[in-house]
Amino acid sequence: MLPYPEIDPVIFQLGPLAVRWYGLMYVLAFIAAYLLVRYQIRRYPHPGLAEHFDNLNLVLIISLIVGSRLGYILFYNFSYYWQHPWEIFATWQGGMSFHGGMLGLLIGGWLFCRYAKLDFWRSADAYAVAVPIGLGLGRLGNFINGELYGRVTEMPWGMVFPAGGPLPRHPSQLYESFLEGLVLFIIMWFALRLYWQRKWPRGRLVAIFLGGYGVFRFLVEFFREPDAHLGLAWGFFSRGQLLSGLMIVAALLLYYFPPGAADRQATSR
Repeated sequence: MLPYPEIDPVIFQLGPLAVRWYGLMYVLAFIAAYLLVRYQIRRYPHPGLAEHFDNLNLVLIISLIVGSRLGYILFYNFSYYWQHPWEIFATWQGGMSFHGGMLGLLIGGWLFCRYAKLDFWRSADAYAVAVPIGLGLGRLGNFINGELYGRVTEMPWGMVFPAGGPLPRHPSQLYESFLEGLVLFIIMWFALRLYWQRKWPRGRLVAIFLGGYGVFRFLVEFFREPDAHLGLAWGFFSRGQLLSGLMIVAALLLYYFPPGAADRQATSR
């Protein structure tokens, strides 16, 4: 068994203002995404994106936060917030969903691209490469907070989390940080090169990201402690696995039926 490194989730505090590790991870993720997408704009053709880049980033940040919160409320704890609606805005108490955040990004990005007359799928492909960085950092924040820990295990790397009882558990946050963060980013980085070298269709990078995340999250959920108030669907699948399964289906549809394919076929005739 490995000792859990109890790190104070608050980095420092100035009066009522507390700077937390989890919040810092969000900031670092936004900075990394900004730099990586800007690099792509300079290196590859993205018509119009440079002109609207800063405004699009602002819209995406807001969409991510709102989508993550609403996703958690709707997918994971709707009955509680239906009875306690005033706590919807209490984000400092936790409760963010990646699946909801992903929907928020897609909807907010689509609306802005429609308004600014940008190619939505080309823009989404650029941002898809950067998302794993935020995922990896976010899971590290979960680990520092001692939340979203894994199921009880007898493996030698099990850890006793302060909020998880006396038994050692899988550090599933680190599994997710490694797979959904580092490994998925490496996959996306190589896919980015092929995307432009082989002139892949629009939406291909989004499809690879959705499929990669869906598979990794589905697998890690077998080691992650399910939400007590939700349990397991059919006694086997967690809510996260069900949502990840939908992401895999969406990835396959987008991969094999890319947007604009029908237009290109009609033009070639």
